[in-house]
Amino acid sequence: MQLALQLDLFSEPPAAPPTPLQQQQAPSCEPLQENPLGPAVQTVPPVPPSHPPRPPANSSKRQILIQDYWLEYSLQRSKRRTIGFLINEDGLRMTAPRWVTIADIEQAIREKQRWITAKLNERRERTNKRMQPQMIWNDGARLPYLGGDITLRIQATQAAGVRYDADSRELTICLPGQASEQQLKDRVQSWLQQEAKRIFNERLPVYAEKLGVSFHSMSLSAATTRWGSCTSQGKIRLNWRLIHFSLTLIDYVIAHELSHLREMNHSPQFWATVQSIFPDFEQAKQALRHHAAEELPVF
Repeated sequence: MQLALQLDLFSEPPAAPPTPLQQQQAPSCEPLQENPLGPAVQTVPPVPPSHPPRPPANSSKRQILIQDYWLEYSLQRSKRRTIGFLINEDGLRMTAPRWVTIADIEQAIREKQRWITAKLNERRERTNKRMQPQMIWNDGARLPYLGGDITLRIQATQAAGVRYDADSRELTICLPGQASEQQLKDRVQSWLQQEAKRIFNERLPVYAEKLGVSFHSMSLSAATTRWGSCTSQGKIRLNWRLIHFSLTLIDYVIAHELSHLREMNHSPQFWATVQSIFPDFEQAKQALRHHAAEELPVF
Protein backbone atom coordinates (compact mmCIF):
# COMPACT_ATOMS: atom_id res chain seq x y z
CA MET A 1 0.00 0.00 0.00
CA GLN A 2 2.75 2.40 0.78
CA LEU A 3 4.45 1.71 -2.54
CA ALA A 4 1.26 2.32 -4.47
CA LEU A 5 0.75 5.55 -2.59
CA GLN A 6 4.27 6.68 -3.34
CA LEU A 7 3.87 5.98 -7.02
CA ASP A 8 0.62 7.91 -7.08
CA LEU A 9 2.24 10.92 -5.47
CA PHE A 10 4.85 11.09 -8.25
CA SER A 11 2.57 10.20 -11.20
CA GLU A 12 1.43 12.78 -13.75
CA PRO A 13 -1.93 14.49 -13.04
CA PRO A 14 -4.86 13.45 -15.31
CA ALA A 15 -5.41 15.62 -18.39
CA ALA A 16 -8.08 18.33 -18.08
CA PRO A 17 -11.24 17.89 -20.24
CA PRO A 18 -11.00 19.73 -23.56
CA THR A 19 -12.63 23.14 -23.88
CA PRO A 20 -15.18 23.80 -26.64
CA LEU A 21 -12.58 25.82 -28.53
CA GLN A 22 -10.13 22.93 -28.38
CA GLN A 23 -12.80 20.56 -29.64
CA GLN A 24 -13.42 22.69 -32.72
CA GLN A 25 -9.75 23.09 -33.67
CA ALA A 26 -8.23 20.48 -35.97
CA PRO A 27 -4.62 19.43 -35.58
CA SER A 28 -2.12 21.17 -37.83
CA CYS A 29 -1.38 19.14 -40.95
CA GLU A 30 0.99 21.44 -42.80
CA PRO A 31 3.30 19.47 -45.11
CA LEU A 32 7.00 19.41 -44.29
CA GLN A 33 9.11 21.71 -46.42
CA GLU A 34 11.56 20.00 -48.71
CA ASN A 35 15.21 20.29 -47.72
CA PRO A 36 17.11 21.62 -50.75
CA LEU A 37 20.31 20.10 -49.39
CA GLY A 38 18.94 16.57 -49.25
CA PRO A 39 16.92 14.46 -46.86
CA ALA A 40 16.88 15.43 -43.27
CA VAL A 41 19.41 13.59 -41.06
CA GLN A 42 18.36 12.60 -37.60
CA THR A 43 20.96 13.44 -34.97
CA VAL A 44 21.61 10.59 -32.56
CA PRO A 45 23.18 11.61 -29.26
CA PRO A 46 26.50 9.86 -28.59
CA VAL A 47 26.40 6.86 -26.31
CA PRO A 48 28.41 7.55 -23.19
CA PRO A 49 31.33 5.13 -22.66
CA SER A 50 30.36 2.22 -20.48
CA HIS A 51 32.44 1.48 -17.40
CA PRO A 52 33.46 -2.06 -16.50
CA PRO A 53 31.11 -3.65 -13.99
CA ARG A 54 32.04 -2.97 -10.40
CA PRO A 55 33.24 -6.15 -8.66
CA PRO A 56 31.52 -7.31 -5.47
CA ALA A 57 32.41 -4.95 -2.65
CA ASN A 58 34.81 -6.10 0.05
CA SER A 59 33.72 -4.81 3.42
CA SER A 60 37.30 -4.09 4.45
CA LYS A 61 38.36 -2.35 1.22
CA ARG A 62 37.43 0.61 -0.90
CA GLN A 63 37.19 0.72 -4.71
CA ILE A 64 38.29 3.33 -7.23
CA LEU A 65 37.88 3.30 -11.01
CA ILE A 66 41.30 3.64 -12.67
CA GLN A 67 41.03 4.06 -16.43
CA ASP A 68 39.20 0.85 -17.38
CA TYR A 69 39.38 -1.28 -14.24
CA TRP A 70 38.33 -1.16 -10.60
CA LEU A 71 41.18 -1.00 -8.10
CA GLU A 72 40.64 -2.17 -4.55
CA TYR A 73 42.61 -0.66 -1.71
CA SER A 74 42.56 -0.69 2.06
CA LEU A 75 42.86 2.52 4.04
CA GLN A 76 44.61 2.92 7.35
CA ARG A 77 44.52 6.19 9.25
CA SER A 78 47.65 7.13 11.17
CA LYS A 79 49.56 9.99 12.74
CA ARG A 80 51.90 10.32 9.78
CA ARG A 81 51.89 13.65 7.94
CA THR A 82 51.84 12.36 4.37
CA ILE A 83 50.00 9.78 2.28
CA GLY A 84 51.81 6.44 2.09
CA PHE A 85 51.58 3.61 -0.43
CA LEU A 86 52.28 -0.07 0.31
CA ILE A 87 51.96 -3.10 -1.95
CA ASN A 88 51.73 -6.34 0.02
CA GLU A 89 50.10 -9.77 -0.24
CA ASP A 90 46.67 -8.18 0.15
CA GLY A 91 47.18 -5.63 -2.64
CA LEU A 92 47.33 -1.86 -2.21
CA ARG A 93 47.25 -0.33 1.26
CA MET A 94 47.02 3.42 1.74
CA THR A 95 48.11 5.14 4.93
CA ALA A 96 47.01 8.74 5.51
CA PRO A 97 46.44 11.26 8.30
CA ARG A 98 42.90 11.54 9.66
CA TRP A 99 42.43 15.01 8.23
CA VAL A 100 43.10 13.95 4.62
CA THR A 101 39.87 13.46 2.65
CA ILE A 102 39.00 10.39 0.58
CA ALA A 103 39.02 12.60 -2.51
CA ASP A 104 42.63 13.62 -1.81
CA ILE A 105 43.64 10.01 -1.19
CA GLU A 106 42.10 8.82 -4.44
CA GLN A 107 43.66 11.70 -6.34
CA ALA A 108 47.04 10.55 -5.00
CA ILE A 109 46.24 7.02 -6.23
CA ARG A 110 45.47 8.35 -9.72
CA GLU A 111 48.75 10.27 -9.79
CA LYS A 112 50.67 7.10 -8.82
CA GLN A 113 48.61 4.67 -10.90
CA ARG A 114 51.48 3.64 -13.19
CA TRP A 115 53.70 2.78 -10.23
CA ILE A 116 50.84 0.99 -8.46
CA THR A 117 49.92 -1.03 -11.55
CA ALA A 118 53.54 -2.07 -12.15
CA LYS A 119 54.02 -3.19 -8.54
CA LEU A 120 50.74 -5.10 -8.47
CA ASN A 121 51.73 -6.90 -11.68
CA GLU A 122 55.10 -7.81 -10.17
CA ARG A 123 53.37 -9.15 -7.08
CA ARG A 124 50.96 -11.17 -9.24
CA GLU A 125 53.83 -12.68 -11.24
CA ARG A 126 55.63 -13.70 -8.06
CA THR A 127 52.46 -15.31 -6.73
CA ASN A 128 52.03 -17.26 -9.97
CA LYS A 129 55.62 -18.47 -9.81
CA ARG A 130 55.15 -19.66 -6.24
CA MET A 131 52.13 -21.65 -7.37
CA GLN A 132 54.18 -23.48 -9.98
CA PRO A 133 55.45 -26.95 -9.07
CA GLN A 134 58.65 -26.96 -7.06
CA MET A 135 61.83 -28.53 -8.37
CA ILE A 136 61.78 -32.34 -8.31
CA TRP A 137 65.06 -33.65 -6.97
CA ASN A 138 65.87 -36.49 -9.34
CA ASP A 139 68.33 -37.35 -12.09
CA GLY A 140 68.01 -34.84 -14.93
CA ALA A 141 66.58 -32.01 -12.81
CA ARG A 142 67.49 -28.44 -13.79
CA LEU A 143 69.20 -26.22 -11.25
CA PRO A 144 69.81 -22.44 -11.58
CA TYR A 145 73.51 -21.55 -11.50
CA LEU A 146 75.17 -18.24 -12.47
CA GLY A 147 72.13 -17.05 -14.41
CA GLY A 148 71.64 -20.26 -16.39
CA ASP A 149 70.61 -23.85 -15.76
CA ILE A 150 72.76 -26.86 -15.05
CA THR A 151 71.64 -30.49 -15.15
CA LEU A 152 71.72 -32.58 -12.00
CA ARG A 153 73.08 -36.11 -12.39
CA ILE A 154 72.83 -38.69 -9.63
CA GLN A 155 75.30 -41.57 -9.57
CA ALA A 156 74.69 -44.43 -7.16
CA THR A 157 78.03 -45.37 -5.59
CA GLN A 158 79.46 -45.89 -2.15
CA ALA A 159 82.24 -43.37 -2.87
CA ALA A 160 80.78 -39.95 -2.12
CA GLY A 161 81.80 -37.06 -4.35
CA VAL A 162 80.70 -34.11 -6.47
CA ARG A 163 81.86 -33.36 -10.02
CA TYR A 164 80.94 -30.45 -12.27
CA ASP A 165 81.56 -30.51 -16.02
CA ALA A 166 81.54 -26.94 -17.36
CA ASP A 167 81.34 -28.10 -20.98
CA SER A 168 78.22 -30.22 -20.55
CA ARG A 169 76.97 -28.09 -17.63
CA GLU A 170 76.27 -31.21 -15.61
CA LEU A 171 76.63 -31.53 -11.86
CA THR A 172 77.15 -35.17 -10.81
CA ILE A 173 76.40 -36.12 -7.22
CA CYS A 174 77.71 -39.49 -6.08
CA LEU A 175 75.56 -41.03 -3.33
CA PRO A 176 74.80 -44.49 -1.96
CA GLY A 177 71.71 -46.05 -3.49
CA GLN A 178 69.77 -45.82 -0.22
CA ALA A 179 70.50 -42.11 0.26
CA SER A 180 67.56 -39.84 1.05
CA GLU A 181 66.43 -36.78 -0.89
CA GLN A 182 67.63 -34.55 1.95
CA GLN A 183 71.13 -35.99 1.65
CA LEU A 184 71.07 -35.10 -2.04
CA LYS A 185 69.95 -31.56 -1.24
CA ASP A 186 72.68 -31.18 1.37
CA ARG A 187 75.38 -32.21 -1.12
CA VAL A 188 74.11 -29.81 -3.77
CA GLN A 189 73.78 -26.94 -1.29
CA SER A 190 77.30 -27.55 0.03
CA TRP A 191 78.70 -27.41 -3.51
CA LEU A 192 76.78 -24.23 -4.33
CA GLN A 193 78.01 -22.54 -1.16
CA GLN A 194 81.61 -23.47 -1.98
CA GLU A 195 81.14 -22.01 -5.45
CA ALA A 196 79.62 -18.85 -3.98
CA LYS A 197 82.55 -18.39 -1.59
CA ARG A 198 85.06 -18.93 -4.40
CA ILE A 199 83.42 -16.46 -6.79
CA PHE A 200 82.76 -13.84 -4.11
CA ASN A 201 86.40 -13.94 -3.01
CA GLU A 202 87.47 -13.50 -6.64
CA ARG A 203 85.18 -10.54 -7.36
CA LEU A 204 85.50 -8.59 -4.11
CA PRO A 205 89.16 -7.55 -4.62
CA VAL A 206 88.37 -6.41 -8.19
CA TYR A 207 85.81 -3.84 -7.08
CA ALA A 208 87.65 -2.94 -3.88
CA GLU A 209 90.62 -1.91 -6.02
CA LYS A 210 88.39 0.12 -8.33
CA LEU A 211 86.93 1.93 -5.35
CA GLY A 212 90.22 2.28 -3.47
CA VAL A 213 88.94 0.64 -0.28
CA SER A 214 89.84 -2.46 1.70
CA PHE A 215 87.45 -4.81 3.47
CA HIS A 216 88.12 -6.79 6.61
CA SER A 217 86.43 -10.12 5.82
CA MET A 218 83.75 -11.86 3.82
CA SER A 219 81.29 -14.46 5.07
CA LEU A 220 78.26 -16.17 3.61
CA SER A 221 74.74 -15.26 4.61
CA ALA A 222 71.49 -17.22 4.37
CA ALA A 223 69.14 -14.28 4.99
CA THR A 224 65.70 -14.44 3.41
CA THR A 225 65.26 -10.72 2.72
CA ARG A 226 68.77 -9.30 2.17
CA TRP A 227 71.35 -10.06 -0.50
CA GLY A 228 74.25 -8.48 1.36
CA SER A 229 75.40 -6.30 4.25
CA CYS A 230 78.47 -4.33 5.28
CA THR A 231 79.61 -2.98 8.63
CA SER A 232 81.74 0.09 9.27
CA GLN A 233 84.55 -2.31 10.26
CA GLY A 234 84.60 -3.70 6.72
CA LYS A 235 82.90 -7.02 7.49
CA ILE A 236 80.91 -8.03 4.42
CA ARG A 237 78.25 -10.70 4.31
CA LEU A 238 76.89 -11.95 0.96
CA ASN A 239 73.93 -14.23 0.49
CA TRP A 240 75.13 -17.56 -0.92
CA ARG A 241 71.93 -17.81 -3.01
CA LEU A 242 73.37 -15.12 -5.27
CA ILE A 243 75.18 -18.04 -6.92
CA HIS A 244 71.89 -18.77 -8.71
CA PHE A 245 72.06 -15.40 -10.49
CA SER A 246 74.25 -14.03 -13.26
CA LEU A 247 77.73 -12.70 -12.58
CA THR A 248 76.44 -9.20 -13.40
CA LEU A 249 73.99 -9.27 -10.49
CA ILE A 250 76.65 -10.71 -8.19
CA ASP A 251 79.01 -7.90 -9.15
CA TYR A 252 76.30 -5.32 -8.50
CA VAL A 253 75.72 -6.58 -4.95
CA ILE A 254 79.47 -6.62 -4.31
CA ALA A 255 79.87 -3.07 -5.65
CA HIS A 256 76.88 -2.01 -3.56
CA GLU A 257 78.29 -3.38 -0.29
CA LEU A 258 81.81 -2.09 -0.90
CA SER A 259 80.41 1.39 -1.59
CA HIS A 260 79.12 1.43 1.98
CA LEU A 261 82.74 1.68 3.07
CA ARG A 262 82.59 5.19 1.59
CA GLU A 263 78.98 6.04 2.47
CA MET A 264 77.18 4.14 5.23
CA ASN A 265 73.79 5.17 3.90
CA HIS A 266 71.75 5.26 0.70
CA SER A 267 72.17 8.94 -0.07
CA PRO A 268 72.72 10.37 -3.57
CA GLN A 269 76.44 10.36 -2.77
CA PHE A 270 76.24 6.63 -2.08
CA TRP A 271 74.57 5.86 -5.43
CA ALA A 272 77.08 8.07 -7.20
CA THR A 273 79.80 5.96 -5.59
CA VAL A 274 78.16 2.75 -6.81
CA GLN A 275 77.85 4.18 -10.31
CA SER A 276 81.53 5.14 -10.38
CA ILE A 277 82.53 1.45 -10.28
CA PHE A 278 79.36 -0.14 -11.68
CA PRO A 279 77.80 2.18 -14.30
CA ASP A 280 74.84 -0.09 -15.11
CA PHE A 281 73.74 -0.38 -11.49
CA GLU A 282 70.16 0.78 -12.20
CA GLN A 283 69.47 -2.10 -14.61
CA ALA A 284 71.04 -4.61 -12.23
CA LYS A 285 69.12 -3.17 -9.30
CA GLN A 286 65.80 -3.55 -11.12
CA ALA A 287 66.67 -7.05 -12.34
CA LEU A 288 67.52 -8.17 -8.81
CA ARG A 289 64.20 -6.87 -7.53
CA HIS A 290 62.40 -9.25 -9.89
CA HIS A 291 64.00 -12.19 -8.12
CA ALA A 292 62.59 -13.44 -4.84
CA ALA A 293 64.06 -16.03 -2.50
CA GLU A 294 60.86 -18.09 -2.62
CA GLU A 295 61.37 -18.61 -6.36
CA LEU A 296 64.68 -20.44 -5.80
CA PRO A 297 65.13 -24.16 -5.11
CA VAL A 298 64.10 -25.23 -1.65
CA PHE A 299 66.83 -27.02 0.28
